[in-house]
Amino acid sequence: MNKTKLIAASLSIAAVLAFSGCYNNNVSKMESNGTLLNSYSNLATMNYSDALKDAVSLRFAIDVFSEMPTEENFAKAKTAWLNSRESYGQTEIFRLANGPIDAEDGWVADTYGSLEGQLNAWPLDENMIDYTTDASGAKTSGNIIDTKGDFNPGGEGSSVVNVKKISVKALTALNENGGDANVATGYHAVEFILWGQDQDYSNFMKDGITKGDMTAGQRPLSDFTSEKNAKRRLAYLKAASEKIVNDLEMVSSAWTADGIYKLAIQNKLTGTDASKNITKEDALKQIFAGMGVFIKSELANERIAVAVLTPSEEDEHSCFSDNTHRDIATNYQGFKNVLTSTYEGKDFGKAPIDALDANTKAKVMDLMASIETKIASIDEIARTSRHFDRQIMPSDPQSKVIVKLKNEMRKLGDLMVNVAQANGISLSVEDVTDSEETKI
Repeated sequence: MNKTKLIAASLSIAAVLAFSGCYNNNVSKMESNGTLLNSYSNLATMNYSDALKDAVSLRFAIDVFSEMPTEENFAKAKTAWLNSRESYGQTEIFRLANGPIDAEDGWVADTYGSLEGQLNAWPLDENMIDYTTDASGAKTSGNIIDTKGDFNPGGEGSSVVNVKKISVKALTALNENGGDANVATGYHAVEFILWGQDQDYSNFMKDGITKGDMTAGQRPLSDFTSEKNAKRRLAYLKAASEKIVNDLEMVSSAWTADGIYKLAIQNKLTGTDASKNITKEDALKQIFAGMGVFIKSELANERIAVAVLTPSEEDEHSCFSDNTHRDIATNYQGFKNVLTSTYEGKDFGKAPIDALDANTKAKVMDLMASIETKIASIDEIARTSRHFDRQIMPSDPQSKVIVKLKNEMRKLGDLMVNVAQANGISLSVEDVTDSEETKI
């Protein structure tokens, strides 16, 4: 990387680190009144601050790689992506609560743009982004990378976007253009460009191509150096990583000390913004329902059950990098963070679980302990023996552990009805269940 670009990138990181420091200082200086909403919002502030900081580090690593595409810098870019998922994965618990990350209507959506689908949409049709290779070695074509003009992603209602120059604007316009699988932006688009297609299993039932239980995608460095579309792949990485940072800056702004959404759920907006205040009851109802839906329907069902009961590596959350074991661990950790009002060893005060009677609390804690044992097992095996895409195979004894895990998570989701009730909020099982979840 030339000196000017390196200085600019370094200043960008310094600015965000300073921004992050302001977040943390604002949290520590805030006078806590012991409310659940203060605990929740301050925890969100720190978690999104970390996610933004890690996204900037990812963008910096990609900038360095794009200037000097060596094996060393390639590996560093991948490591930065893996690191960025650790903090972002924990933020996913803030979804499904009509909050800044994914509110679909009203002033919250108008203000923050419902950016979850831009940041973390999956599964994606990798053929839309770049080539894939079948078992015989044939490569597909007709994708964003090899199209140097107008590109139509296909699908119902799709529209043409000019990709002569791969830019943040072009990728944003293509994301979910014509269908949910037409993903062009976010973490998983970057993941695919970095790792390429994971070809461990030719038919999901036998190890037919790479013969490696610990083998993820193996995109060659030549795709970024000597291959004819090398510069376009680098441009894609730069634009997509820049957009991740931009989107997280927007979401994170909701949780600063003077963020409109943070003030709204604390009922602190005044003047012309006072009408945006969200009552304590409405805010807590949305939060508790969202937590239940996330752990029960999104994590247990969509991210675990679909993969293990299909079984299909294409349905695991981070299938190119084989990082799904960490997705499961961090997504669950995010749920636990909010339930216990803790994050990275810091106690944020009053917690939802505190209001439970002794018997119900013991039931919840026992269930969580069992869940955590299973997650630790999946994580350890994925790190040392065989990735999640092998563990979900019917012949693997771990598949039964994974099925039990999703069942226990579903029970935990239902128990959010009890947690809500203990905190003065009335919910039903239907409130903590996505009515459109996959029925398996």
